[in-house]
Amino acid sequence: MKALSIDLRERILATYDKENATREDVARRFRVSLGMVKKLIQQRRHTGNIQSRRHLCGRKPRILENHRSQMRDLVNKKPDMTLAELRDAVGLNCTLPAIHYALVQMGLSYKKRLSMPASKSAKMSPKLGQSGSVNKAR
Repeated sequence: MKALSIDLRERILATYDKENATREDVARRFRVSLGMVKKLIQQRRHTGNIQSRRHLCGRKPRILENHRSQMRDLVNKKPDMTLAELRDAVGLNCTLPAIHYALVQMGLSYKKRLSMPASKSAKMSPKLGQSGSVNKAR
């Protein structure tokens, strides 16, 4: 559901103020709910502002900008930190995927690499033989 435009909000309040109409009359005239008229009047009384407050809805982020800067510094100092270590170092109370998505948004990588090159003398994976169908044909 879309928020009411500022123009409509101003007209609702002007009609309520000038015509000394009841809230029910104003709601019926502008085809909005009675609750909307009540909330609009209350919002103007409390805040003096009639703009939509929809941007204040929803879940608030747990990883704030100061947490992001701390994580950036920690990853630059010690790039092989795990997500759990990073979460504990910053002091966050969130899931590990949340840390991962924050790092991705910041353009940082936490992917681990082996600290030393692979051994040349160690046995590697066995070579695959030919398929059985070729041997049967002979």
